[in-house]
Amino acid sequence: MKFIAIIPARFASTRFPGKPLAMLGGKPIIQRVYERVSGLLDATCVATDDERIFKAVEQFGGQAVMTRNDHKSGTDRCWEAVSKLGADKYDVVVNVQGDEPFVHPQQIEQLKACFDNPDTHIATLVKPFDKDAPLAALENPNSPKVVIGNDMRALYFSRSVIPYLRNTDKEQWLSSHTFYKHLGLYAYRTEVLRQITQMPPSQLELAESLEQLRWLQNGLRIQVAITDHETIGIDTPQDLQRAEEFLKANPD
Repeated sequence: MKFIAIIPARFASTRFPGKPLAMLGGKPIIQRVYERVSGLLDATCVATDDERIFKAVEQFGGQAVMTRNDHKSGTDRCWEAVSKLGADKYDVVVNVQGDEPFVHPQQIEQLKACFDNPDTHIATLVKPFDKDAPLAALENPNSPKVVIGNDMRALYFSRSVIPYLRNTDKEQWLSSHTFYKHLGLYAYRTEVLRQITQMPPSQLELAESLEQLRWLQNGLRIQVAITDHETIGIDTPQDLQRAEEFLKANPD
């Protein structure tokens, strides 16, 4: 099978304008993301709507493609990019967030392995919540939760705590059950990626503001792999400071 990583990267950001070009350990964030995944797949490409990002990628020797500036999601940007590169060349598209400079190589390999199952339409990753984490971490609506079937397919994603442990005190939830946090890494069969970009938003997606619910509601099978590696996204300048500290403690 042929795999390509597409890294969506926008310059405009409400909380952190110009984030892909912000420096982390002497390199732009987008370069660090690119270097983490390049070589693990058959091809890697940055999909951007900004000439500054495009030129920066070319300067460090990477591949980039210009896309429209009106996409509502990174998923849509991924499809435009792979369409321009030649969708028929690749079996699977891996969507790597442009603000995840510490994505672990093993996580990419886990996503790829999900497609050993011919029934897999989409693959994604989850991480168990720490049993010692504060309850607030579990209840945080910005950290979507996932429930998984015995076949390792996603049953549902929610910003609420799922499952609800009816007969257990809330303070005991994390110690009584393994809850899974969704990590925003996806891989799609190329034809499935085309299909989902043409689907209208679903009721569940609109209710929870989670696009993966559109896919489930339309009957697509999302295979899940469990990782112990935490991804560290950068959404704000404060996150960048924490990333610098992490990089110093965990040099390349």
